[in-house]
Amino acid sequence: MAKVCEICGKGPLYGHSVSHANNKTNKRWEPNLQRIKILQGGSVRSAYVCSTCIKSGKVQKVARKTAMKAASTTA
Repeated sequence: MAKVCEICGKGPLYGHSVSHANNKTNKRWEPNLQRIKILQGGSVRSAYVCSTCIKSGKVQKVARKTAMKAASTTA
């Protein structure tokens, strides 16, 4: 899985952890991705979305009942 938000494209950041003795080791900061069911183009699908997009309302989450109805009608 690529650790990238499917809505905004936010990905991992790279840098160094710096100790008190000024030793530098590689560090990687991952985005806070959540796998949620979203409504996109009139259909329900699951996507990896960062928590910032969820909180800001850039993506519309699907209620559990709605997702179950959509799954039963397509099957």
